[in-house]
Amino acid sequence: MRILFTGGGTGGHVFPILAIKEIIPQEFECRYLGPDGFAKKNLSNIRSNFILAGKLHRYFSLAMPIEMIKTILGVFQSFFYLFAWVPDIVFSKGGYGSFPVVFAAWIYRIPIILHDSDAVPGLANKKMAKFAKKIILSFENSKKYFKSKYQNKIIVIGNPVRKELLNGDKNKGKEMFKIASNKPIILILGGSQGAQKINEIVVNFLPRLLELAEIIHSCGEENYKTLEKETPKSPEYHLYPFLNTEWEKHAYALADLIINRAGAGSIFEIAALGKPSILIPLPNSAQNHQRENAYEFAKISNAIILDQENLTPNILLQQISNLLSDPVKLSEMSQKAKQFYNPNTAELIRDEILKFC
Repeated sequence: MRILFTGGGTGGHVFPILAIKEIIPQEFECRYLGPDGFAKKNLSNIRSNFILAGKLHRYFSLAMPIEMIKTILGVFQSFFYLFAWVPDIVFSKGGYGSFPVVFAAWIYRIPIILHDSDAVPGLANKKMAKFAKKIILSFENSKKYFKSKYQNKIIVIGNPVRKELLNGDKNKGKEMFKIASNKPIILILGGSQGAQKINEIVVNFLPRLLELAEIIHSCGEENYKTLEKETPKSPEYHLYPFLNTEWEKHAYALADLIINRAGAGSIFEIAALGKPSILIPLPNSAQNHQRENAYEFAKISNAIILDQENLTPNILLQQISNLLSDPVKLSEMSQKAKQFYNPNTAELIRDEILKFC
């Protein structure tokens, strides 16, 4: 039996695929077809082929003709790959990079399952709903964004988290990160590509922040060299361009507080690990989906949400100081965060996939 995964090229698309792939029975053959970039670096355990893909635009842009050409070429590439290797089911994580594969699969009458991680579904998934046999959502409130004729296809399950992330060890983490103090540990992330604004704020108040806590900071590969020059050298500040799964799981285990964007992948990881968090939604995310993700999560978890437009180093520092000085509140936030995540999410999605095999 053959399962083909596809999706856009960011961590939000790739990591859920990894979470599902790791629990697919070995007798099933799995492959990935989609854009390269992040997927090419992180899907080493899945046989992968890569195609061109153009962004889907909600409005006119001078780049639109070029993007359309890329999409058309991607469709032809997908026809070729699907003819050479015919899957029993296509599981799409959405994103513009998945459209050529899903469209070709629909022409070949191959069953398609769509999965959307965000509170506001992406444009690609809304466009591709007509092709799908099943639409899996992560948030109950997301149903309203799909036409009434598609409601009978929808099931709300959640966003899967890689099991390995749940196996971090504090003692191992202290050794790997060379933790130098007994202070609380703050893990600062920015999604799979880093967060420039968060990085800038950290640079501005890092000496004051280090008075409160020891810091593990994943800043993004493009930002690393600049931050390395701008931040003071301290044994209590641990700067990395990116944390792979092995390092990330131990960083999560160490963290007393997490500061992050509000991508669905990040939110569900925070929930699965039961960590208190401060979320800074990306203000120009498509359809403002990060803000919606954050507020849906905060309803249950009591996560702190700070709007980037009004954010200053002093505001962030005050929020951090308030939380670190209130261990009862941190404990409550941790317990409530866990309530947001169903630990069987990956298995439930896997079972939906296998129904078509």
